[in-house]
Amino acid sequence: MAQREYNFTGIETKWQGYWEGCGLFYTDDTKKKDKFYCLVMFPYPSGTLHVGHGRNYIIGDVVARYKMMKGYNVLSPIGWDAFGLPAENAAIKGGTHPAAWTHKNIKAMKHQLHRWGVGYDWDREITSCNPDYYKWTQWIFLKLYENDLAYKKKAAVNWCPSCSTVLANEQVVDGCCERCDSPVRQRDLVQWFFRISDYAQKLLDDLSLLEGWPERVKTMQANWIGRSEGVRIDFRLEGSGEILPCFTTRSDTLYGVTFVSLAPEHPVIEQLVIGSQREGEVMAFVERARNQGMVERTAEDAVKEGIFTGMYVINPVNNTKVPLWVGNYVLMEYGTGAVMGVPAHDQRDFLFAKKYHLPVKAVIQPEGESFDAEAMKEAFTCEGVLVNSEAFNGMPNTRAMVAIAEHLETKGLGKRTVTYRLRDWLISRQRYWGTPIPIIYCETCGTVPVPESQLPVLLPEEIEFLPQGMNPLAKIDLFVNTTCPKCAAPAKREVDTMDTFVDSSWYFLRYLSPKDNNQPFDKKKVNVWLPVDQYIGGVEHAILHLLYSRFITKALYDLDFIGCKEPFHHLFTQGMIIKNGAKMSKSKGNVVSPDVLIEKYGADTQRLYTLFIGPPQKDAEWNDRGVPGAHRFLNRLWQKVIEFEESYAKVGRTQIDMQKLPPKAKAIYRQTNQTIKKITDDLDTSWHFNTAIASIMELLNNIDSFKVVAPRNTEEELEFRVFRYSMETILLLMAPFVPHICEELWEAMGHKPSIFNNKWPEYDKDAIQEEEVEIVIQVNSKVRSHISVPVDISDENLKERVMIDESVILCMKGKTEVKTIIIPKKLVNIVVK
Repeated sequence: MAQREYNFTGIETKWQGYWEGCGLFYTDDTKKKDKFYCLVMFPYPSGTLHVGHGRNYIIGDVVARYKMMKGYNVLSPIGWDAFGLPAENAAIKGGTHPAAWTHKNIKAMKHQLHRWGVGYDWDREITSCNPDYYKWTQWIFLKLYENDLAYKKKAAVNWCPSCSTVLANEQVVDGCCERCDSPVRQRDLVQWFFRISDYAQKLLDDLSLLEGWPERVKTMQANWIGRSEGVRIDFRLEGSGEILPCFTTRSDTLYGVTFVSLAPEHPVIEQLVIGSQREGEVMAFVERARNQGMVERTAEDAVKEGIFTGMYVINPVNNTKVPLWVGNYVLMEYGTGAVMGVPAHDQRDFLFAKKYHLPVKAVIQPEGESFDAEAMKEAFTCEGVLVNSEAFNGMPNTRAMVAIAEHLETKGLGKRTVTYRLRDWLISRQRYWGTPIPIIYCETCGTVPVPESQLPVLLPEEIEFLPQGMNPLAKIDLFVNTTCPKCAAPAKREVDTMDTFVDSSWYFLRYLSPKDNNQPFDKKKVNVWLPVDQYIGGVEHAILHLLYSRFITKALYDLDFIGCKEPFHHLFTQGMIIKNGAKMSKSKGNVVSPDVLIEKYGADTQRLYTLFIGPPQKDAEWNDRGVPGAHRFLNRLWQKVIEFEESYAKVGRTQIDMQKLPPKAKAIYRQTNQTIKKITDDLDTSWHFNTAIASIMELLNNIDSFKVVAPRNTEEELEFRVFRYSMETILLLMAPFVPHICEELWEAMGHKPSIFNNKWPEYDKDAIQEEEVEIVIQVNSKVRSHISVPVDISDENLKERVMIDESVILCMKGKTEVKTIIIPKKLVNIVVK
């Protein structure tokens, strides 16, 4: 017999142990059932979790348990995204080794996940900082390197002086490091890259395959890839004849070019000005511009600054000599890093030209009109016809785009092309706590990949952490000094480590064979389980992690290692839990600890409130005062089941004949089936857990008013059967949300555990149909009355019933019926005069 009081502590400990002991979440690959791969983004072990983190894992647990009850073979694994700067920064500040700091946090977070009752197949647990994982991250690097998808080059990179490392473009937010908020500077370094740009069009095209992704995430990726169709135009440097290509989407304005501007990062600048009188001035400007944030440089209201290089370029269509400038608003990430300045028809160019007294030449004007270019107050950016454009004069500018492009191609002066905003993925990091790049440098053989048989290249354990300066690995002679795999001569190891997003770009594959020592993943299993059926995580990963994972999946597909092109079929991005108007953060002091709530109210209470707080797609404000309400509801549920514990064994479960039920019992039976339908629809489509829970609360309220008693006669037994059916249904429907209490009450009602071995309830289609409907009666479109009638009443009988209504008789007194409008099951409107 269950305890009379709701002892959540004992109940939750009991069932967490039971699930682990019986292997409820263990996934058997050999089962002949439809598969369902449910995956939450694996966490970074940064410390303890707060209730804001919990939303992600609780939602994933609800989906996994629901699909389990729907009969699927569910795979729900977990692991740890364990490399990265926070661990190394903690080592610098506190003298704790990153490995020790990481594993301590993993232990604490695992304990919290267990206390939440979140179920995973722990036999598949992976940790990206362990050699048995990063060995295969290195293997993926080698496969990309072998196929020319990994390469090294000198490039202008984003440098965080605080973290002492390079950042990818995607890791720079508003000109600052996304991790520490320090202003990012530009440096020229030799770095490793992945050729994600080779996959730009595939990544863009295949967004159409992702029907289960939020549209805003697909839009964010499309914008980041940034496809532009235009023309590469070959300007020539005066004197040398060297080609300086510019990319433009506005070839129709080519005759209006009055200057060309280079991005401060453009590699040609130093070659052009070195040794010239302007070298010092130009390079000083370049340094200053490169250290401005991207947002600061490119915002609409940003100050447009530049400097003349002292060089000129030749416009290929009219041989006009125009000055070559460096402009802070030009980005190396766009096109070729060189843009043609057309002040009359581009507002940024217009402001730049006015500031530096450069000519303004109009080449497009409204048809039938003309204006003085030098008198312009702003750029003319509307459509029109060409002027001052030689053979193209009088042509509509939209036609001229094509005509001038064809002219350039015919003369060998340019080429129509497509360019992308997406740049190759910079993976080098000058830090210790990351996957070592498996490359060796030999004076004789050059760059040599580490043979697969020598993987993993292990991180040394003994390391000195310095707050500033060179990469820590570079100071460890035993790591750096090695022998060349080709010629056995003394050689040096690569001391950069990989961006942690490389680790997380393929982890969903490792879950399928986490203990395989011979390969990173089993292709047969990958082809069964991928794509992931449901991926759950924050929208903040829309660009970085999700784009990189798509790229790695496509590369592995092209190399015939896996049989799928996309990693994630459905994607759900949950909203944040906020407190006091801000995202929960230790620095803001608005963190709510789940441990405190679980001690006071239990894990099921926290789970219920987290799911009830609002639609999971949207941000929701955490209110501590709402938690006791969730706890009171669970207490009511507990008491309602326990109240009749002795009667369940006496009254067995039998098929219910709705037609034989008393009216109140019939109403409860109908509402129970309607609730099954609503919650099933919610879990299959909208994931509106809050409204699903609200419908269960409403059902329990009506059961309370049902006033069922321990049965003493036939009618009371019929009513009790409905009560039992409804309460069992509530437990089955609530089980994915609050699993501990539902397991306990399911057992109290005489069933063997686990409740999750039972099928998800199906509704009685006949029972959900209302026997009567309420009809609104209007006279001349004004509501006069309401009546209840049989749902299948004919229009003729309905009108007869309406005409004897007292309110209608009163309104029609002395008037004549013109017509009657009937909207079935809803409304009758009598028009009179």
